[in-house]
Amino acid sequence: MTDLTRALRDSVGGMAADLEPLILVDDADCEVGHLGRAECHTGRGVLHRAFSLLIFNEVGELLLQQRAASKRLWPLYWSNSCCSHPRRSESLETAIHRRLREELGVSCPLHFLFKFQYQAQFDDSGAEHELCSVYIGRCTVPLEINREEIVDWRWVSPEALAAELAGAAAGNFTPWFRLEWERTWREHRAAVLALRQVRE
Repeated sequence: MTDLTRALRDSVGGMAADLEPLILVDDADCEVGHLGRAECHTGRGVLHRAFSLLIFNEVGELLLQQRAASKRLWPLYWSNSCCSHPRRSESLETAIHRRLREELGVSCPLHFLFKFQYQAQFDDSGAEHELCSVYIGRCTVPLEINREEIVDWRWVSPEALAAELAGAAAGNFTPWFRLEWERTWREHRAAVLALRQVRE
């Protein structure tokens, strides 16, 4: 594939993604309509349904991904293992497993933890405004990273992550990840630590 062909493919793919309708919701996560991805993230954002996955390995380390430079919001920031939005008429259960395969090339059991709502401003023209469902899972098979979505990745222990987030490096992480991880570690620490005890 030539550089021009690749650029055209990425451009068309990016435009299609921007037009993909996201599910608009109210504060109770009831569906109230649909709006294109780009419009959902314009200005201060429009509240829409989303999900975030926290994937751990066999020794209890969390997979972090560094977002691709092509991302409109928070490019090259470190974030949770995988996140996205369900498609129109797609259940969260279907969406989380689909996206796990698309970004990381794996499948594993996923367990719901909680929902949270947030609004985070990236710049004058773009923001995230999501009602996000958070899931955890444990994966022991090799990853097949989608390099169009992820520029780098690493495994980190919860303890090492806590030290990073308490220091100057906290600004290198996406705002939604900082929010969800703080709550996960505060309210669901036992569930995270239990993943270290699982035996195949």
